[in-house]
Amino acid sequence: MVQGHEIIHLDNPPQSSTDISKAAFIEANTFPSSLEEIASKHIIPVFSKDNESTISQTDFIEVTNQAISDLFNGEKILQPNIRLSHPIKGRIPEAKYKPASQLLEWEKTIFFERMAFIIEVSSIYDYIDGNKLTLTIGGVKAYNLDNLSGKKGNGESFKVFIGFKNKVCTNLCVWSDGYIGDLKVNSVSDLKAGIYQLINNYQSVNHLSMMKSLTEYSLTESQFAKVIGKCRMYQHLPISAKAEIPTLLINDTQINAVCREYYKDPNFCSSLDGNISLWRLYNLLTGAIKSSYIDNFVDRSVNAINFTSQIKSGLDSHSFNWFLN
Repeated sequence: MVQGHEIIHLDNPPQSSTDISKAAFIEANTFPSSLEEIASKHIIPVFSKDNESTISQTDFIEVTNQAISDLFNGEKILQPNIRLSHPIKGRIPEAKYKPASQLLEWEKTIFFERMAFIIEVSSIYDYIDGNKLTLTIGGVKAYNLDNLSGKKGNGESFKVFIGFKNKVCTNLCVWSDGYIGDLKVNSVSDLKAGIYQLINNYQSVNHLSMMKSLTEYSLTESQFAKVIGKCRMYQHLPISAKAEIPTLLINDTQINAVCREYYKDPNFCSSLDGNISLWRLYNLLTGAIKSSYIDNFVDRSVNAINFTSQIKSGLDSHSFNWFLN
């Protein structure tokens, strides 16, 4: 359980007509790794001005796993699912004059500038529109967001989140109340405290309720076309005009993917009359942003639910929505 917030473990779940996707939770230029490989083969970068070590990616994953084990004692917790990108290659000093083709494996060094991971609590789940959603906690460590040319004392940046993973498509469902986009810490203990606070403050029932409400709203084909067109226009608006409109972080290529999958996605395409529920639209967005780089992936995931919620408010006529009007 999430600190007293009830999540129903359904004994007779609705049946889905689609197979569970084996796709990665993020794609782009990432590839999988294991905790053991990172711990044994990857060097740990330092801050150049004081030679102080950064908090390792291994420590980040392990302290998150410990927090999950403590707070979800008795639940089924899966092994970390880790994705890496942007390798930084090097070599030991003794091999500095060797041609690259002659380097032996033990003479090479490597670390990865960007890392993302998720850990599923598979025994905590719910269903939305026939899609199984499992509780998922994760994080991002991107060294490009730290000033490694300076001193450690200014803190390191981490992104941590808790939400749900849609088992049908492996899309992550994260909202602002389950996300810390810039957790600044100087020690593993500070990092651990931030992760505990995030999990304890997360309102899982509210998050699920908000997502379930998306199934009750739909866009017609013409409304969808208007939203897509406005999304394309948004990227080219003057800065002054953008300031009056809720931020959209999803880029043109990803909007094109949403448009394509509106017709083709086996799980979330439109109905025969062209209508599409906001739940399906939301999943098209979270599917499209899996092409993002690791360092902005979760920010776009949060932006996807914010954007869809704003469309919902516009349909309710609670507020003016530029993308609909």
